[in-house]
Amino acid sequence: MKQLRQSGLKKWKSDRMAMVRDKAADELRFFRTWLESPLKTGAVSPSGPELAHAMAQYLHPHSGAPVLELGPGTGVVTEAILKRGVQPRDLHLIEYSSEFCRLLQARFPGVQIVEGDAYGLRVTLARNGIEPGTVQGIVSSLPLLTRPERERIALLDAALAHMAPGAPFIQFSYGLAPPIKPVDPSISVTISPWIWRNLPPARVFVYRRLLA
Repeated sequence: MKQLRQSGLKKWKSDRMAMVRDKAADELRFFRTWLESPLKTGAVSPSGPELAHAMAQYLHPHSGAPVLELGPGTGVVTEAILKRGVQPRDLHLIEYSSEFCRLLQARFPGVQIVEGDAYGLRVTLARNGIEPGTVQGIVSSLPLLTRPERERIALLDAALAHMAPGAPFIQFSYGLAPPIKPVDPSISVTISPWIWRNLPPARVFVYRRLLA
């Protein structure tokens, strides 16, 4: 019995050390990518698990309809989306960094990896056979505040054009104001409470086109 306990403790320590090493490696990858292209990466570290969980909770997945993740990075939010119940075959990750694409492919077999620019969403989705009106949800970790307001509005317009009415476009931000200010009164915005355990603290902004 004592040997079993010692063996279990060793395994727990080994697993814990592996998790710490993986997290440190992800932090380093993210920071290096940020140094190379700060306007495209935006943050210097991945989103925390609490923020990722909060974002994924706005999805209500049903099989067969695509879910998009924009700017998945190292896959923290991706993992939360899959835990929410989205099937890997329905999840499409749009990532600009080729290094992150390779990492995501290794970590999430069966998930659709698209190397491309999410700000050119219409072209990217057309090339991958995703038709307007078919997407059941979009989760975005893009650094929107590094882009001009017109580009943010254009991204939201393209996203909502590809989504079923009432489907959520889910975006986090560290700012006080919504990262995109809709110019169309048919678009609603809901805001989560602050996620204080994330560094830095963030909120989740959910955009929907109202049903006619």
